[in-house]
Amino acid sequence: MRAILLRELGGPDRLEPGDVPEPEPGEGQVVLEVRAAGINFADVLVRLGRYPQPPELPAVLGNEVAGEIGGRRVMALPRGGGYAERVAVDEAGLVPMPDTASFAEGASFLLTFLTAWIPLTRQVRVEPGSTVLVHAAAGGVGSAAVQVARHLGARVVATAGSEAKRELALSLGAEETYAYDEFAGQVRADVVVDPVGGPVFADSLKALNPLGSIVAIGYAAGLWQPVDPALLVGRNVGVQGFYLGRLMVHRPELVRSAVEELVALWAGGAFRPHVGAEYPLERAAEAHRLVEDRLHTGKVVLVP
Repeated sequence: MRAILLRELGGPDRLEPGDVPEPEPGEGQVVLEVRAAGINFADVLVRLGRYPQPPELPAVLGNEVAGEIGGRRVMALPRGGGYAERVAVDEAGLVPMPDTASFAEGASFLLTFLTAWIPLTRQVRVEPGSTVLVHAAAGGVGSAAVQVARHLGARVVATAGSEAKRELALSLGAEETYAYDEFAGQVRADVVVDPVGGPVFADSLKALNPLGSIVAIGYAAGLWQPVDPALLVGRNVGVQGFYLGRLMVHRPELVRSAVEELVALWAGGAFRPHVGAEYPLERAAEAHRLVEDRLHTGKVVLVP
């Protein structure tokens, strides 16, 4: 079976096409024919050795796929091994795709939209008229968060690293856009969605309105700076953290409920994932380079 192997940590060229044994499903699992596999920034962090829970090497990366099994078109979040022609997945975790969805869209949906939907509907208060600031708004999670916040009735303000990316954020529903070095002092938000981390996180805390919250999701620009509780108390603001992988383990029923809500909304036309690029499986290194260099929009997808 064809797959992409990571044998050692390092640059994108460490991802090598190769032959691996067929997946052996465990109890409650089935083998899915992969038609598309999503690349997430966490995969880049794993390859670079910067992810807190790395797999043993050699490894096949990829935790988001869409494909076919028994004539059904489904999405799934396997525990690993998505960059391959086939992967073992939990049968209970198979999610039917909307009839109008492509496989590339299916491989771009679950992680990004769950990471936006659950915090914005369970962790913080987003009401009609709220201002939601979304960082990295042209990326996978960011493009989902813009659409989700707009669906919830919020006024969306976005940041992105280029004019083209800011134009994309506007097309998805943002009303204002800024570069990362422009929003501080210009934006006041009730909620901030932050997949960026680093200095952007620190600046975002200062942008919160009283009773506002920031949702820390990722650290693409560096780890978060320590937060003094005195700052939170004095400004009447809060910090929430979100990590989907842990939530899937400890609150699977909540995640299943969120999946059902999201798929129904997608099927009804409320939003859809943005696929920025598709690459053949053998060009995984090139696709990773695009993501690592922040040159992509939306989700980058591998097609076996």
